[in-house]
Amino acid sequence: MNVKFRLTLLNFLQFFVWGSWLISLGGYMIVTLKFSGVEVGSIFATMGIASLFMPAVMGIISDRFINAEKVLGFCHLAGAALLLIASRVTDYPSLYIIMLFNSMAYMPTIALANTVSYNALEKNNLDIVKSFPPIRVWGTVGFIAAMWMVDFLGFTKSPMQLYVSAGAAFLLGLYSFTMPKRPPLKEGDAKSFASSIGLDAFVLFRSRKMAIFFIFSMFLGAALQITNLFGGSFLDDFKTTYPDSFGVQHPNLLLSISQISETLFILTIPFFLQKFGIKNVMLFSIVAWVLRFGLFGIGNPGSGLYLLVLSMIIYGMAFDFFNISGSLFVEREADPKIRASAQGLFMLMTNGLGAFFGGILSGWVVDFFTENGVRNWHNIWFTFAGYALVLAIVFPFIFKYKHEKYESLENLTH
Repeated sequence: MNVKFRLTLLNFLQFFVWGSWLISLGGYMIVTLKFSGVEVGSIFATMGIASLFMPAVMGIISDRFINAEKVLGFCHLAGAALLLIASRVTDYPSLYIIMLFNSMAYMPTIALANTVSYNALEKNNLDIVKSFPPIRVWGTVGFIAAMWMVDFLGFTKSPMQLYVSAGAAFLLGLYSFTMPKRPPLKEGDAKSFASSIGLDAFVLFRSRKMAIFFIFSMFLGAALQITNLFGGSFLDDFKTTYPDSFGVQHPNLLLSISQISETLFILTIPFFLQKFGIKNVMLFSIVAWVLRFGLFGIGNPGSGLYLLVLSMIIYGMAFDFFNISGSLFVEREADPKIRASAQGLFMLMTNGLGAFFGGILSGWVVDFFTENGVRNWHNIWFTFAGYALVLAIVFPFIFKYKHEKYESLENLTH
């Protein structure tokens, strides 16, 4: 079978597993299980906790002891079992522990899937830079397909979404074992734990410019998961005022516009980098977060549906522009000897610390504006928009970086 097709299927399933529950689990926990905002936020924050160390741990295991494709398979099989258990649990303490272990199993697989893909392409003498991006796009397609499947089956407020994810994880676990072998590296080629999570790149904090960048990366990382956490429950709360509206009937379909936008905005990044430079593209991302949350605050699934759709479209700019331009900034500014570690530190600040604090703090905000079980979504979204607005105002004044012409994004794939 064609290796590109096999890797396309691998990436499709990789993100299908995540898309089955990431957008709708928050609504299930709030609406069906009656969890508080803090409880929901803390469960989503487990992904941030796991991202701090598990990708490095599993990376070292695959680099030194066990084939990467086998580690990938074992992680997904473990995740499938944990998701099945989670589907039967209805109390917060138990679900928190199970989802923490599930995050520890899943989060390393994102990097492992890339490693397995790169290895397979290399073994087949294919150019990774040219061949992998079109393959990786199918991961986003898989994420969207999972959201749509869960929505059409009526599982957005049901534990059945976890069964869908578990089934996909089980298939992917078995499928991973069939991928081209990627054996452990030679001893001198394997990275240390510190290098894997970017600790040896902490020397970059000596530079004021880099320190400011990484701190803002953490603050922006906190914004990334907020609508994933509460988008579903937000739309569900309109079931009394707009019971037959598209957004209430098909919340995942509406929210999936965000992921579609994400894939499209990636194509615009070369133009924006060339025209405006890295610093301005980062600023556009922060302003886009203000609009993302603000439009949620004034929109609704009825007469204000167009505002929600516009918010979904803007998400692509908010998500892509900082992640891609930020990665390019790290690639240009870090010493080549610690460039990989610097990228690891960037991910640690955004998907680790940022996601953790974002989950916890956003839960507090939701509970603060909740009275007698009724959530004041206007105040909730405007609070998040205000948070992003403060970042947008402060960023251009304290982050000093000269505009440079964009030349190539090739380094971002290494």
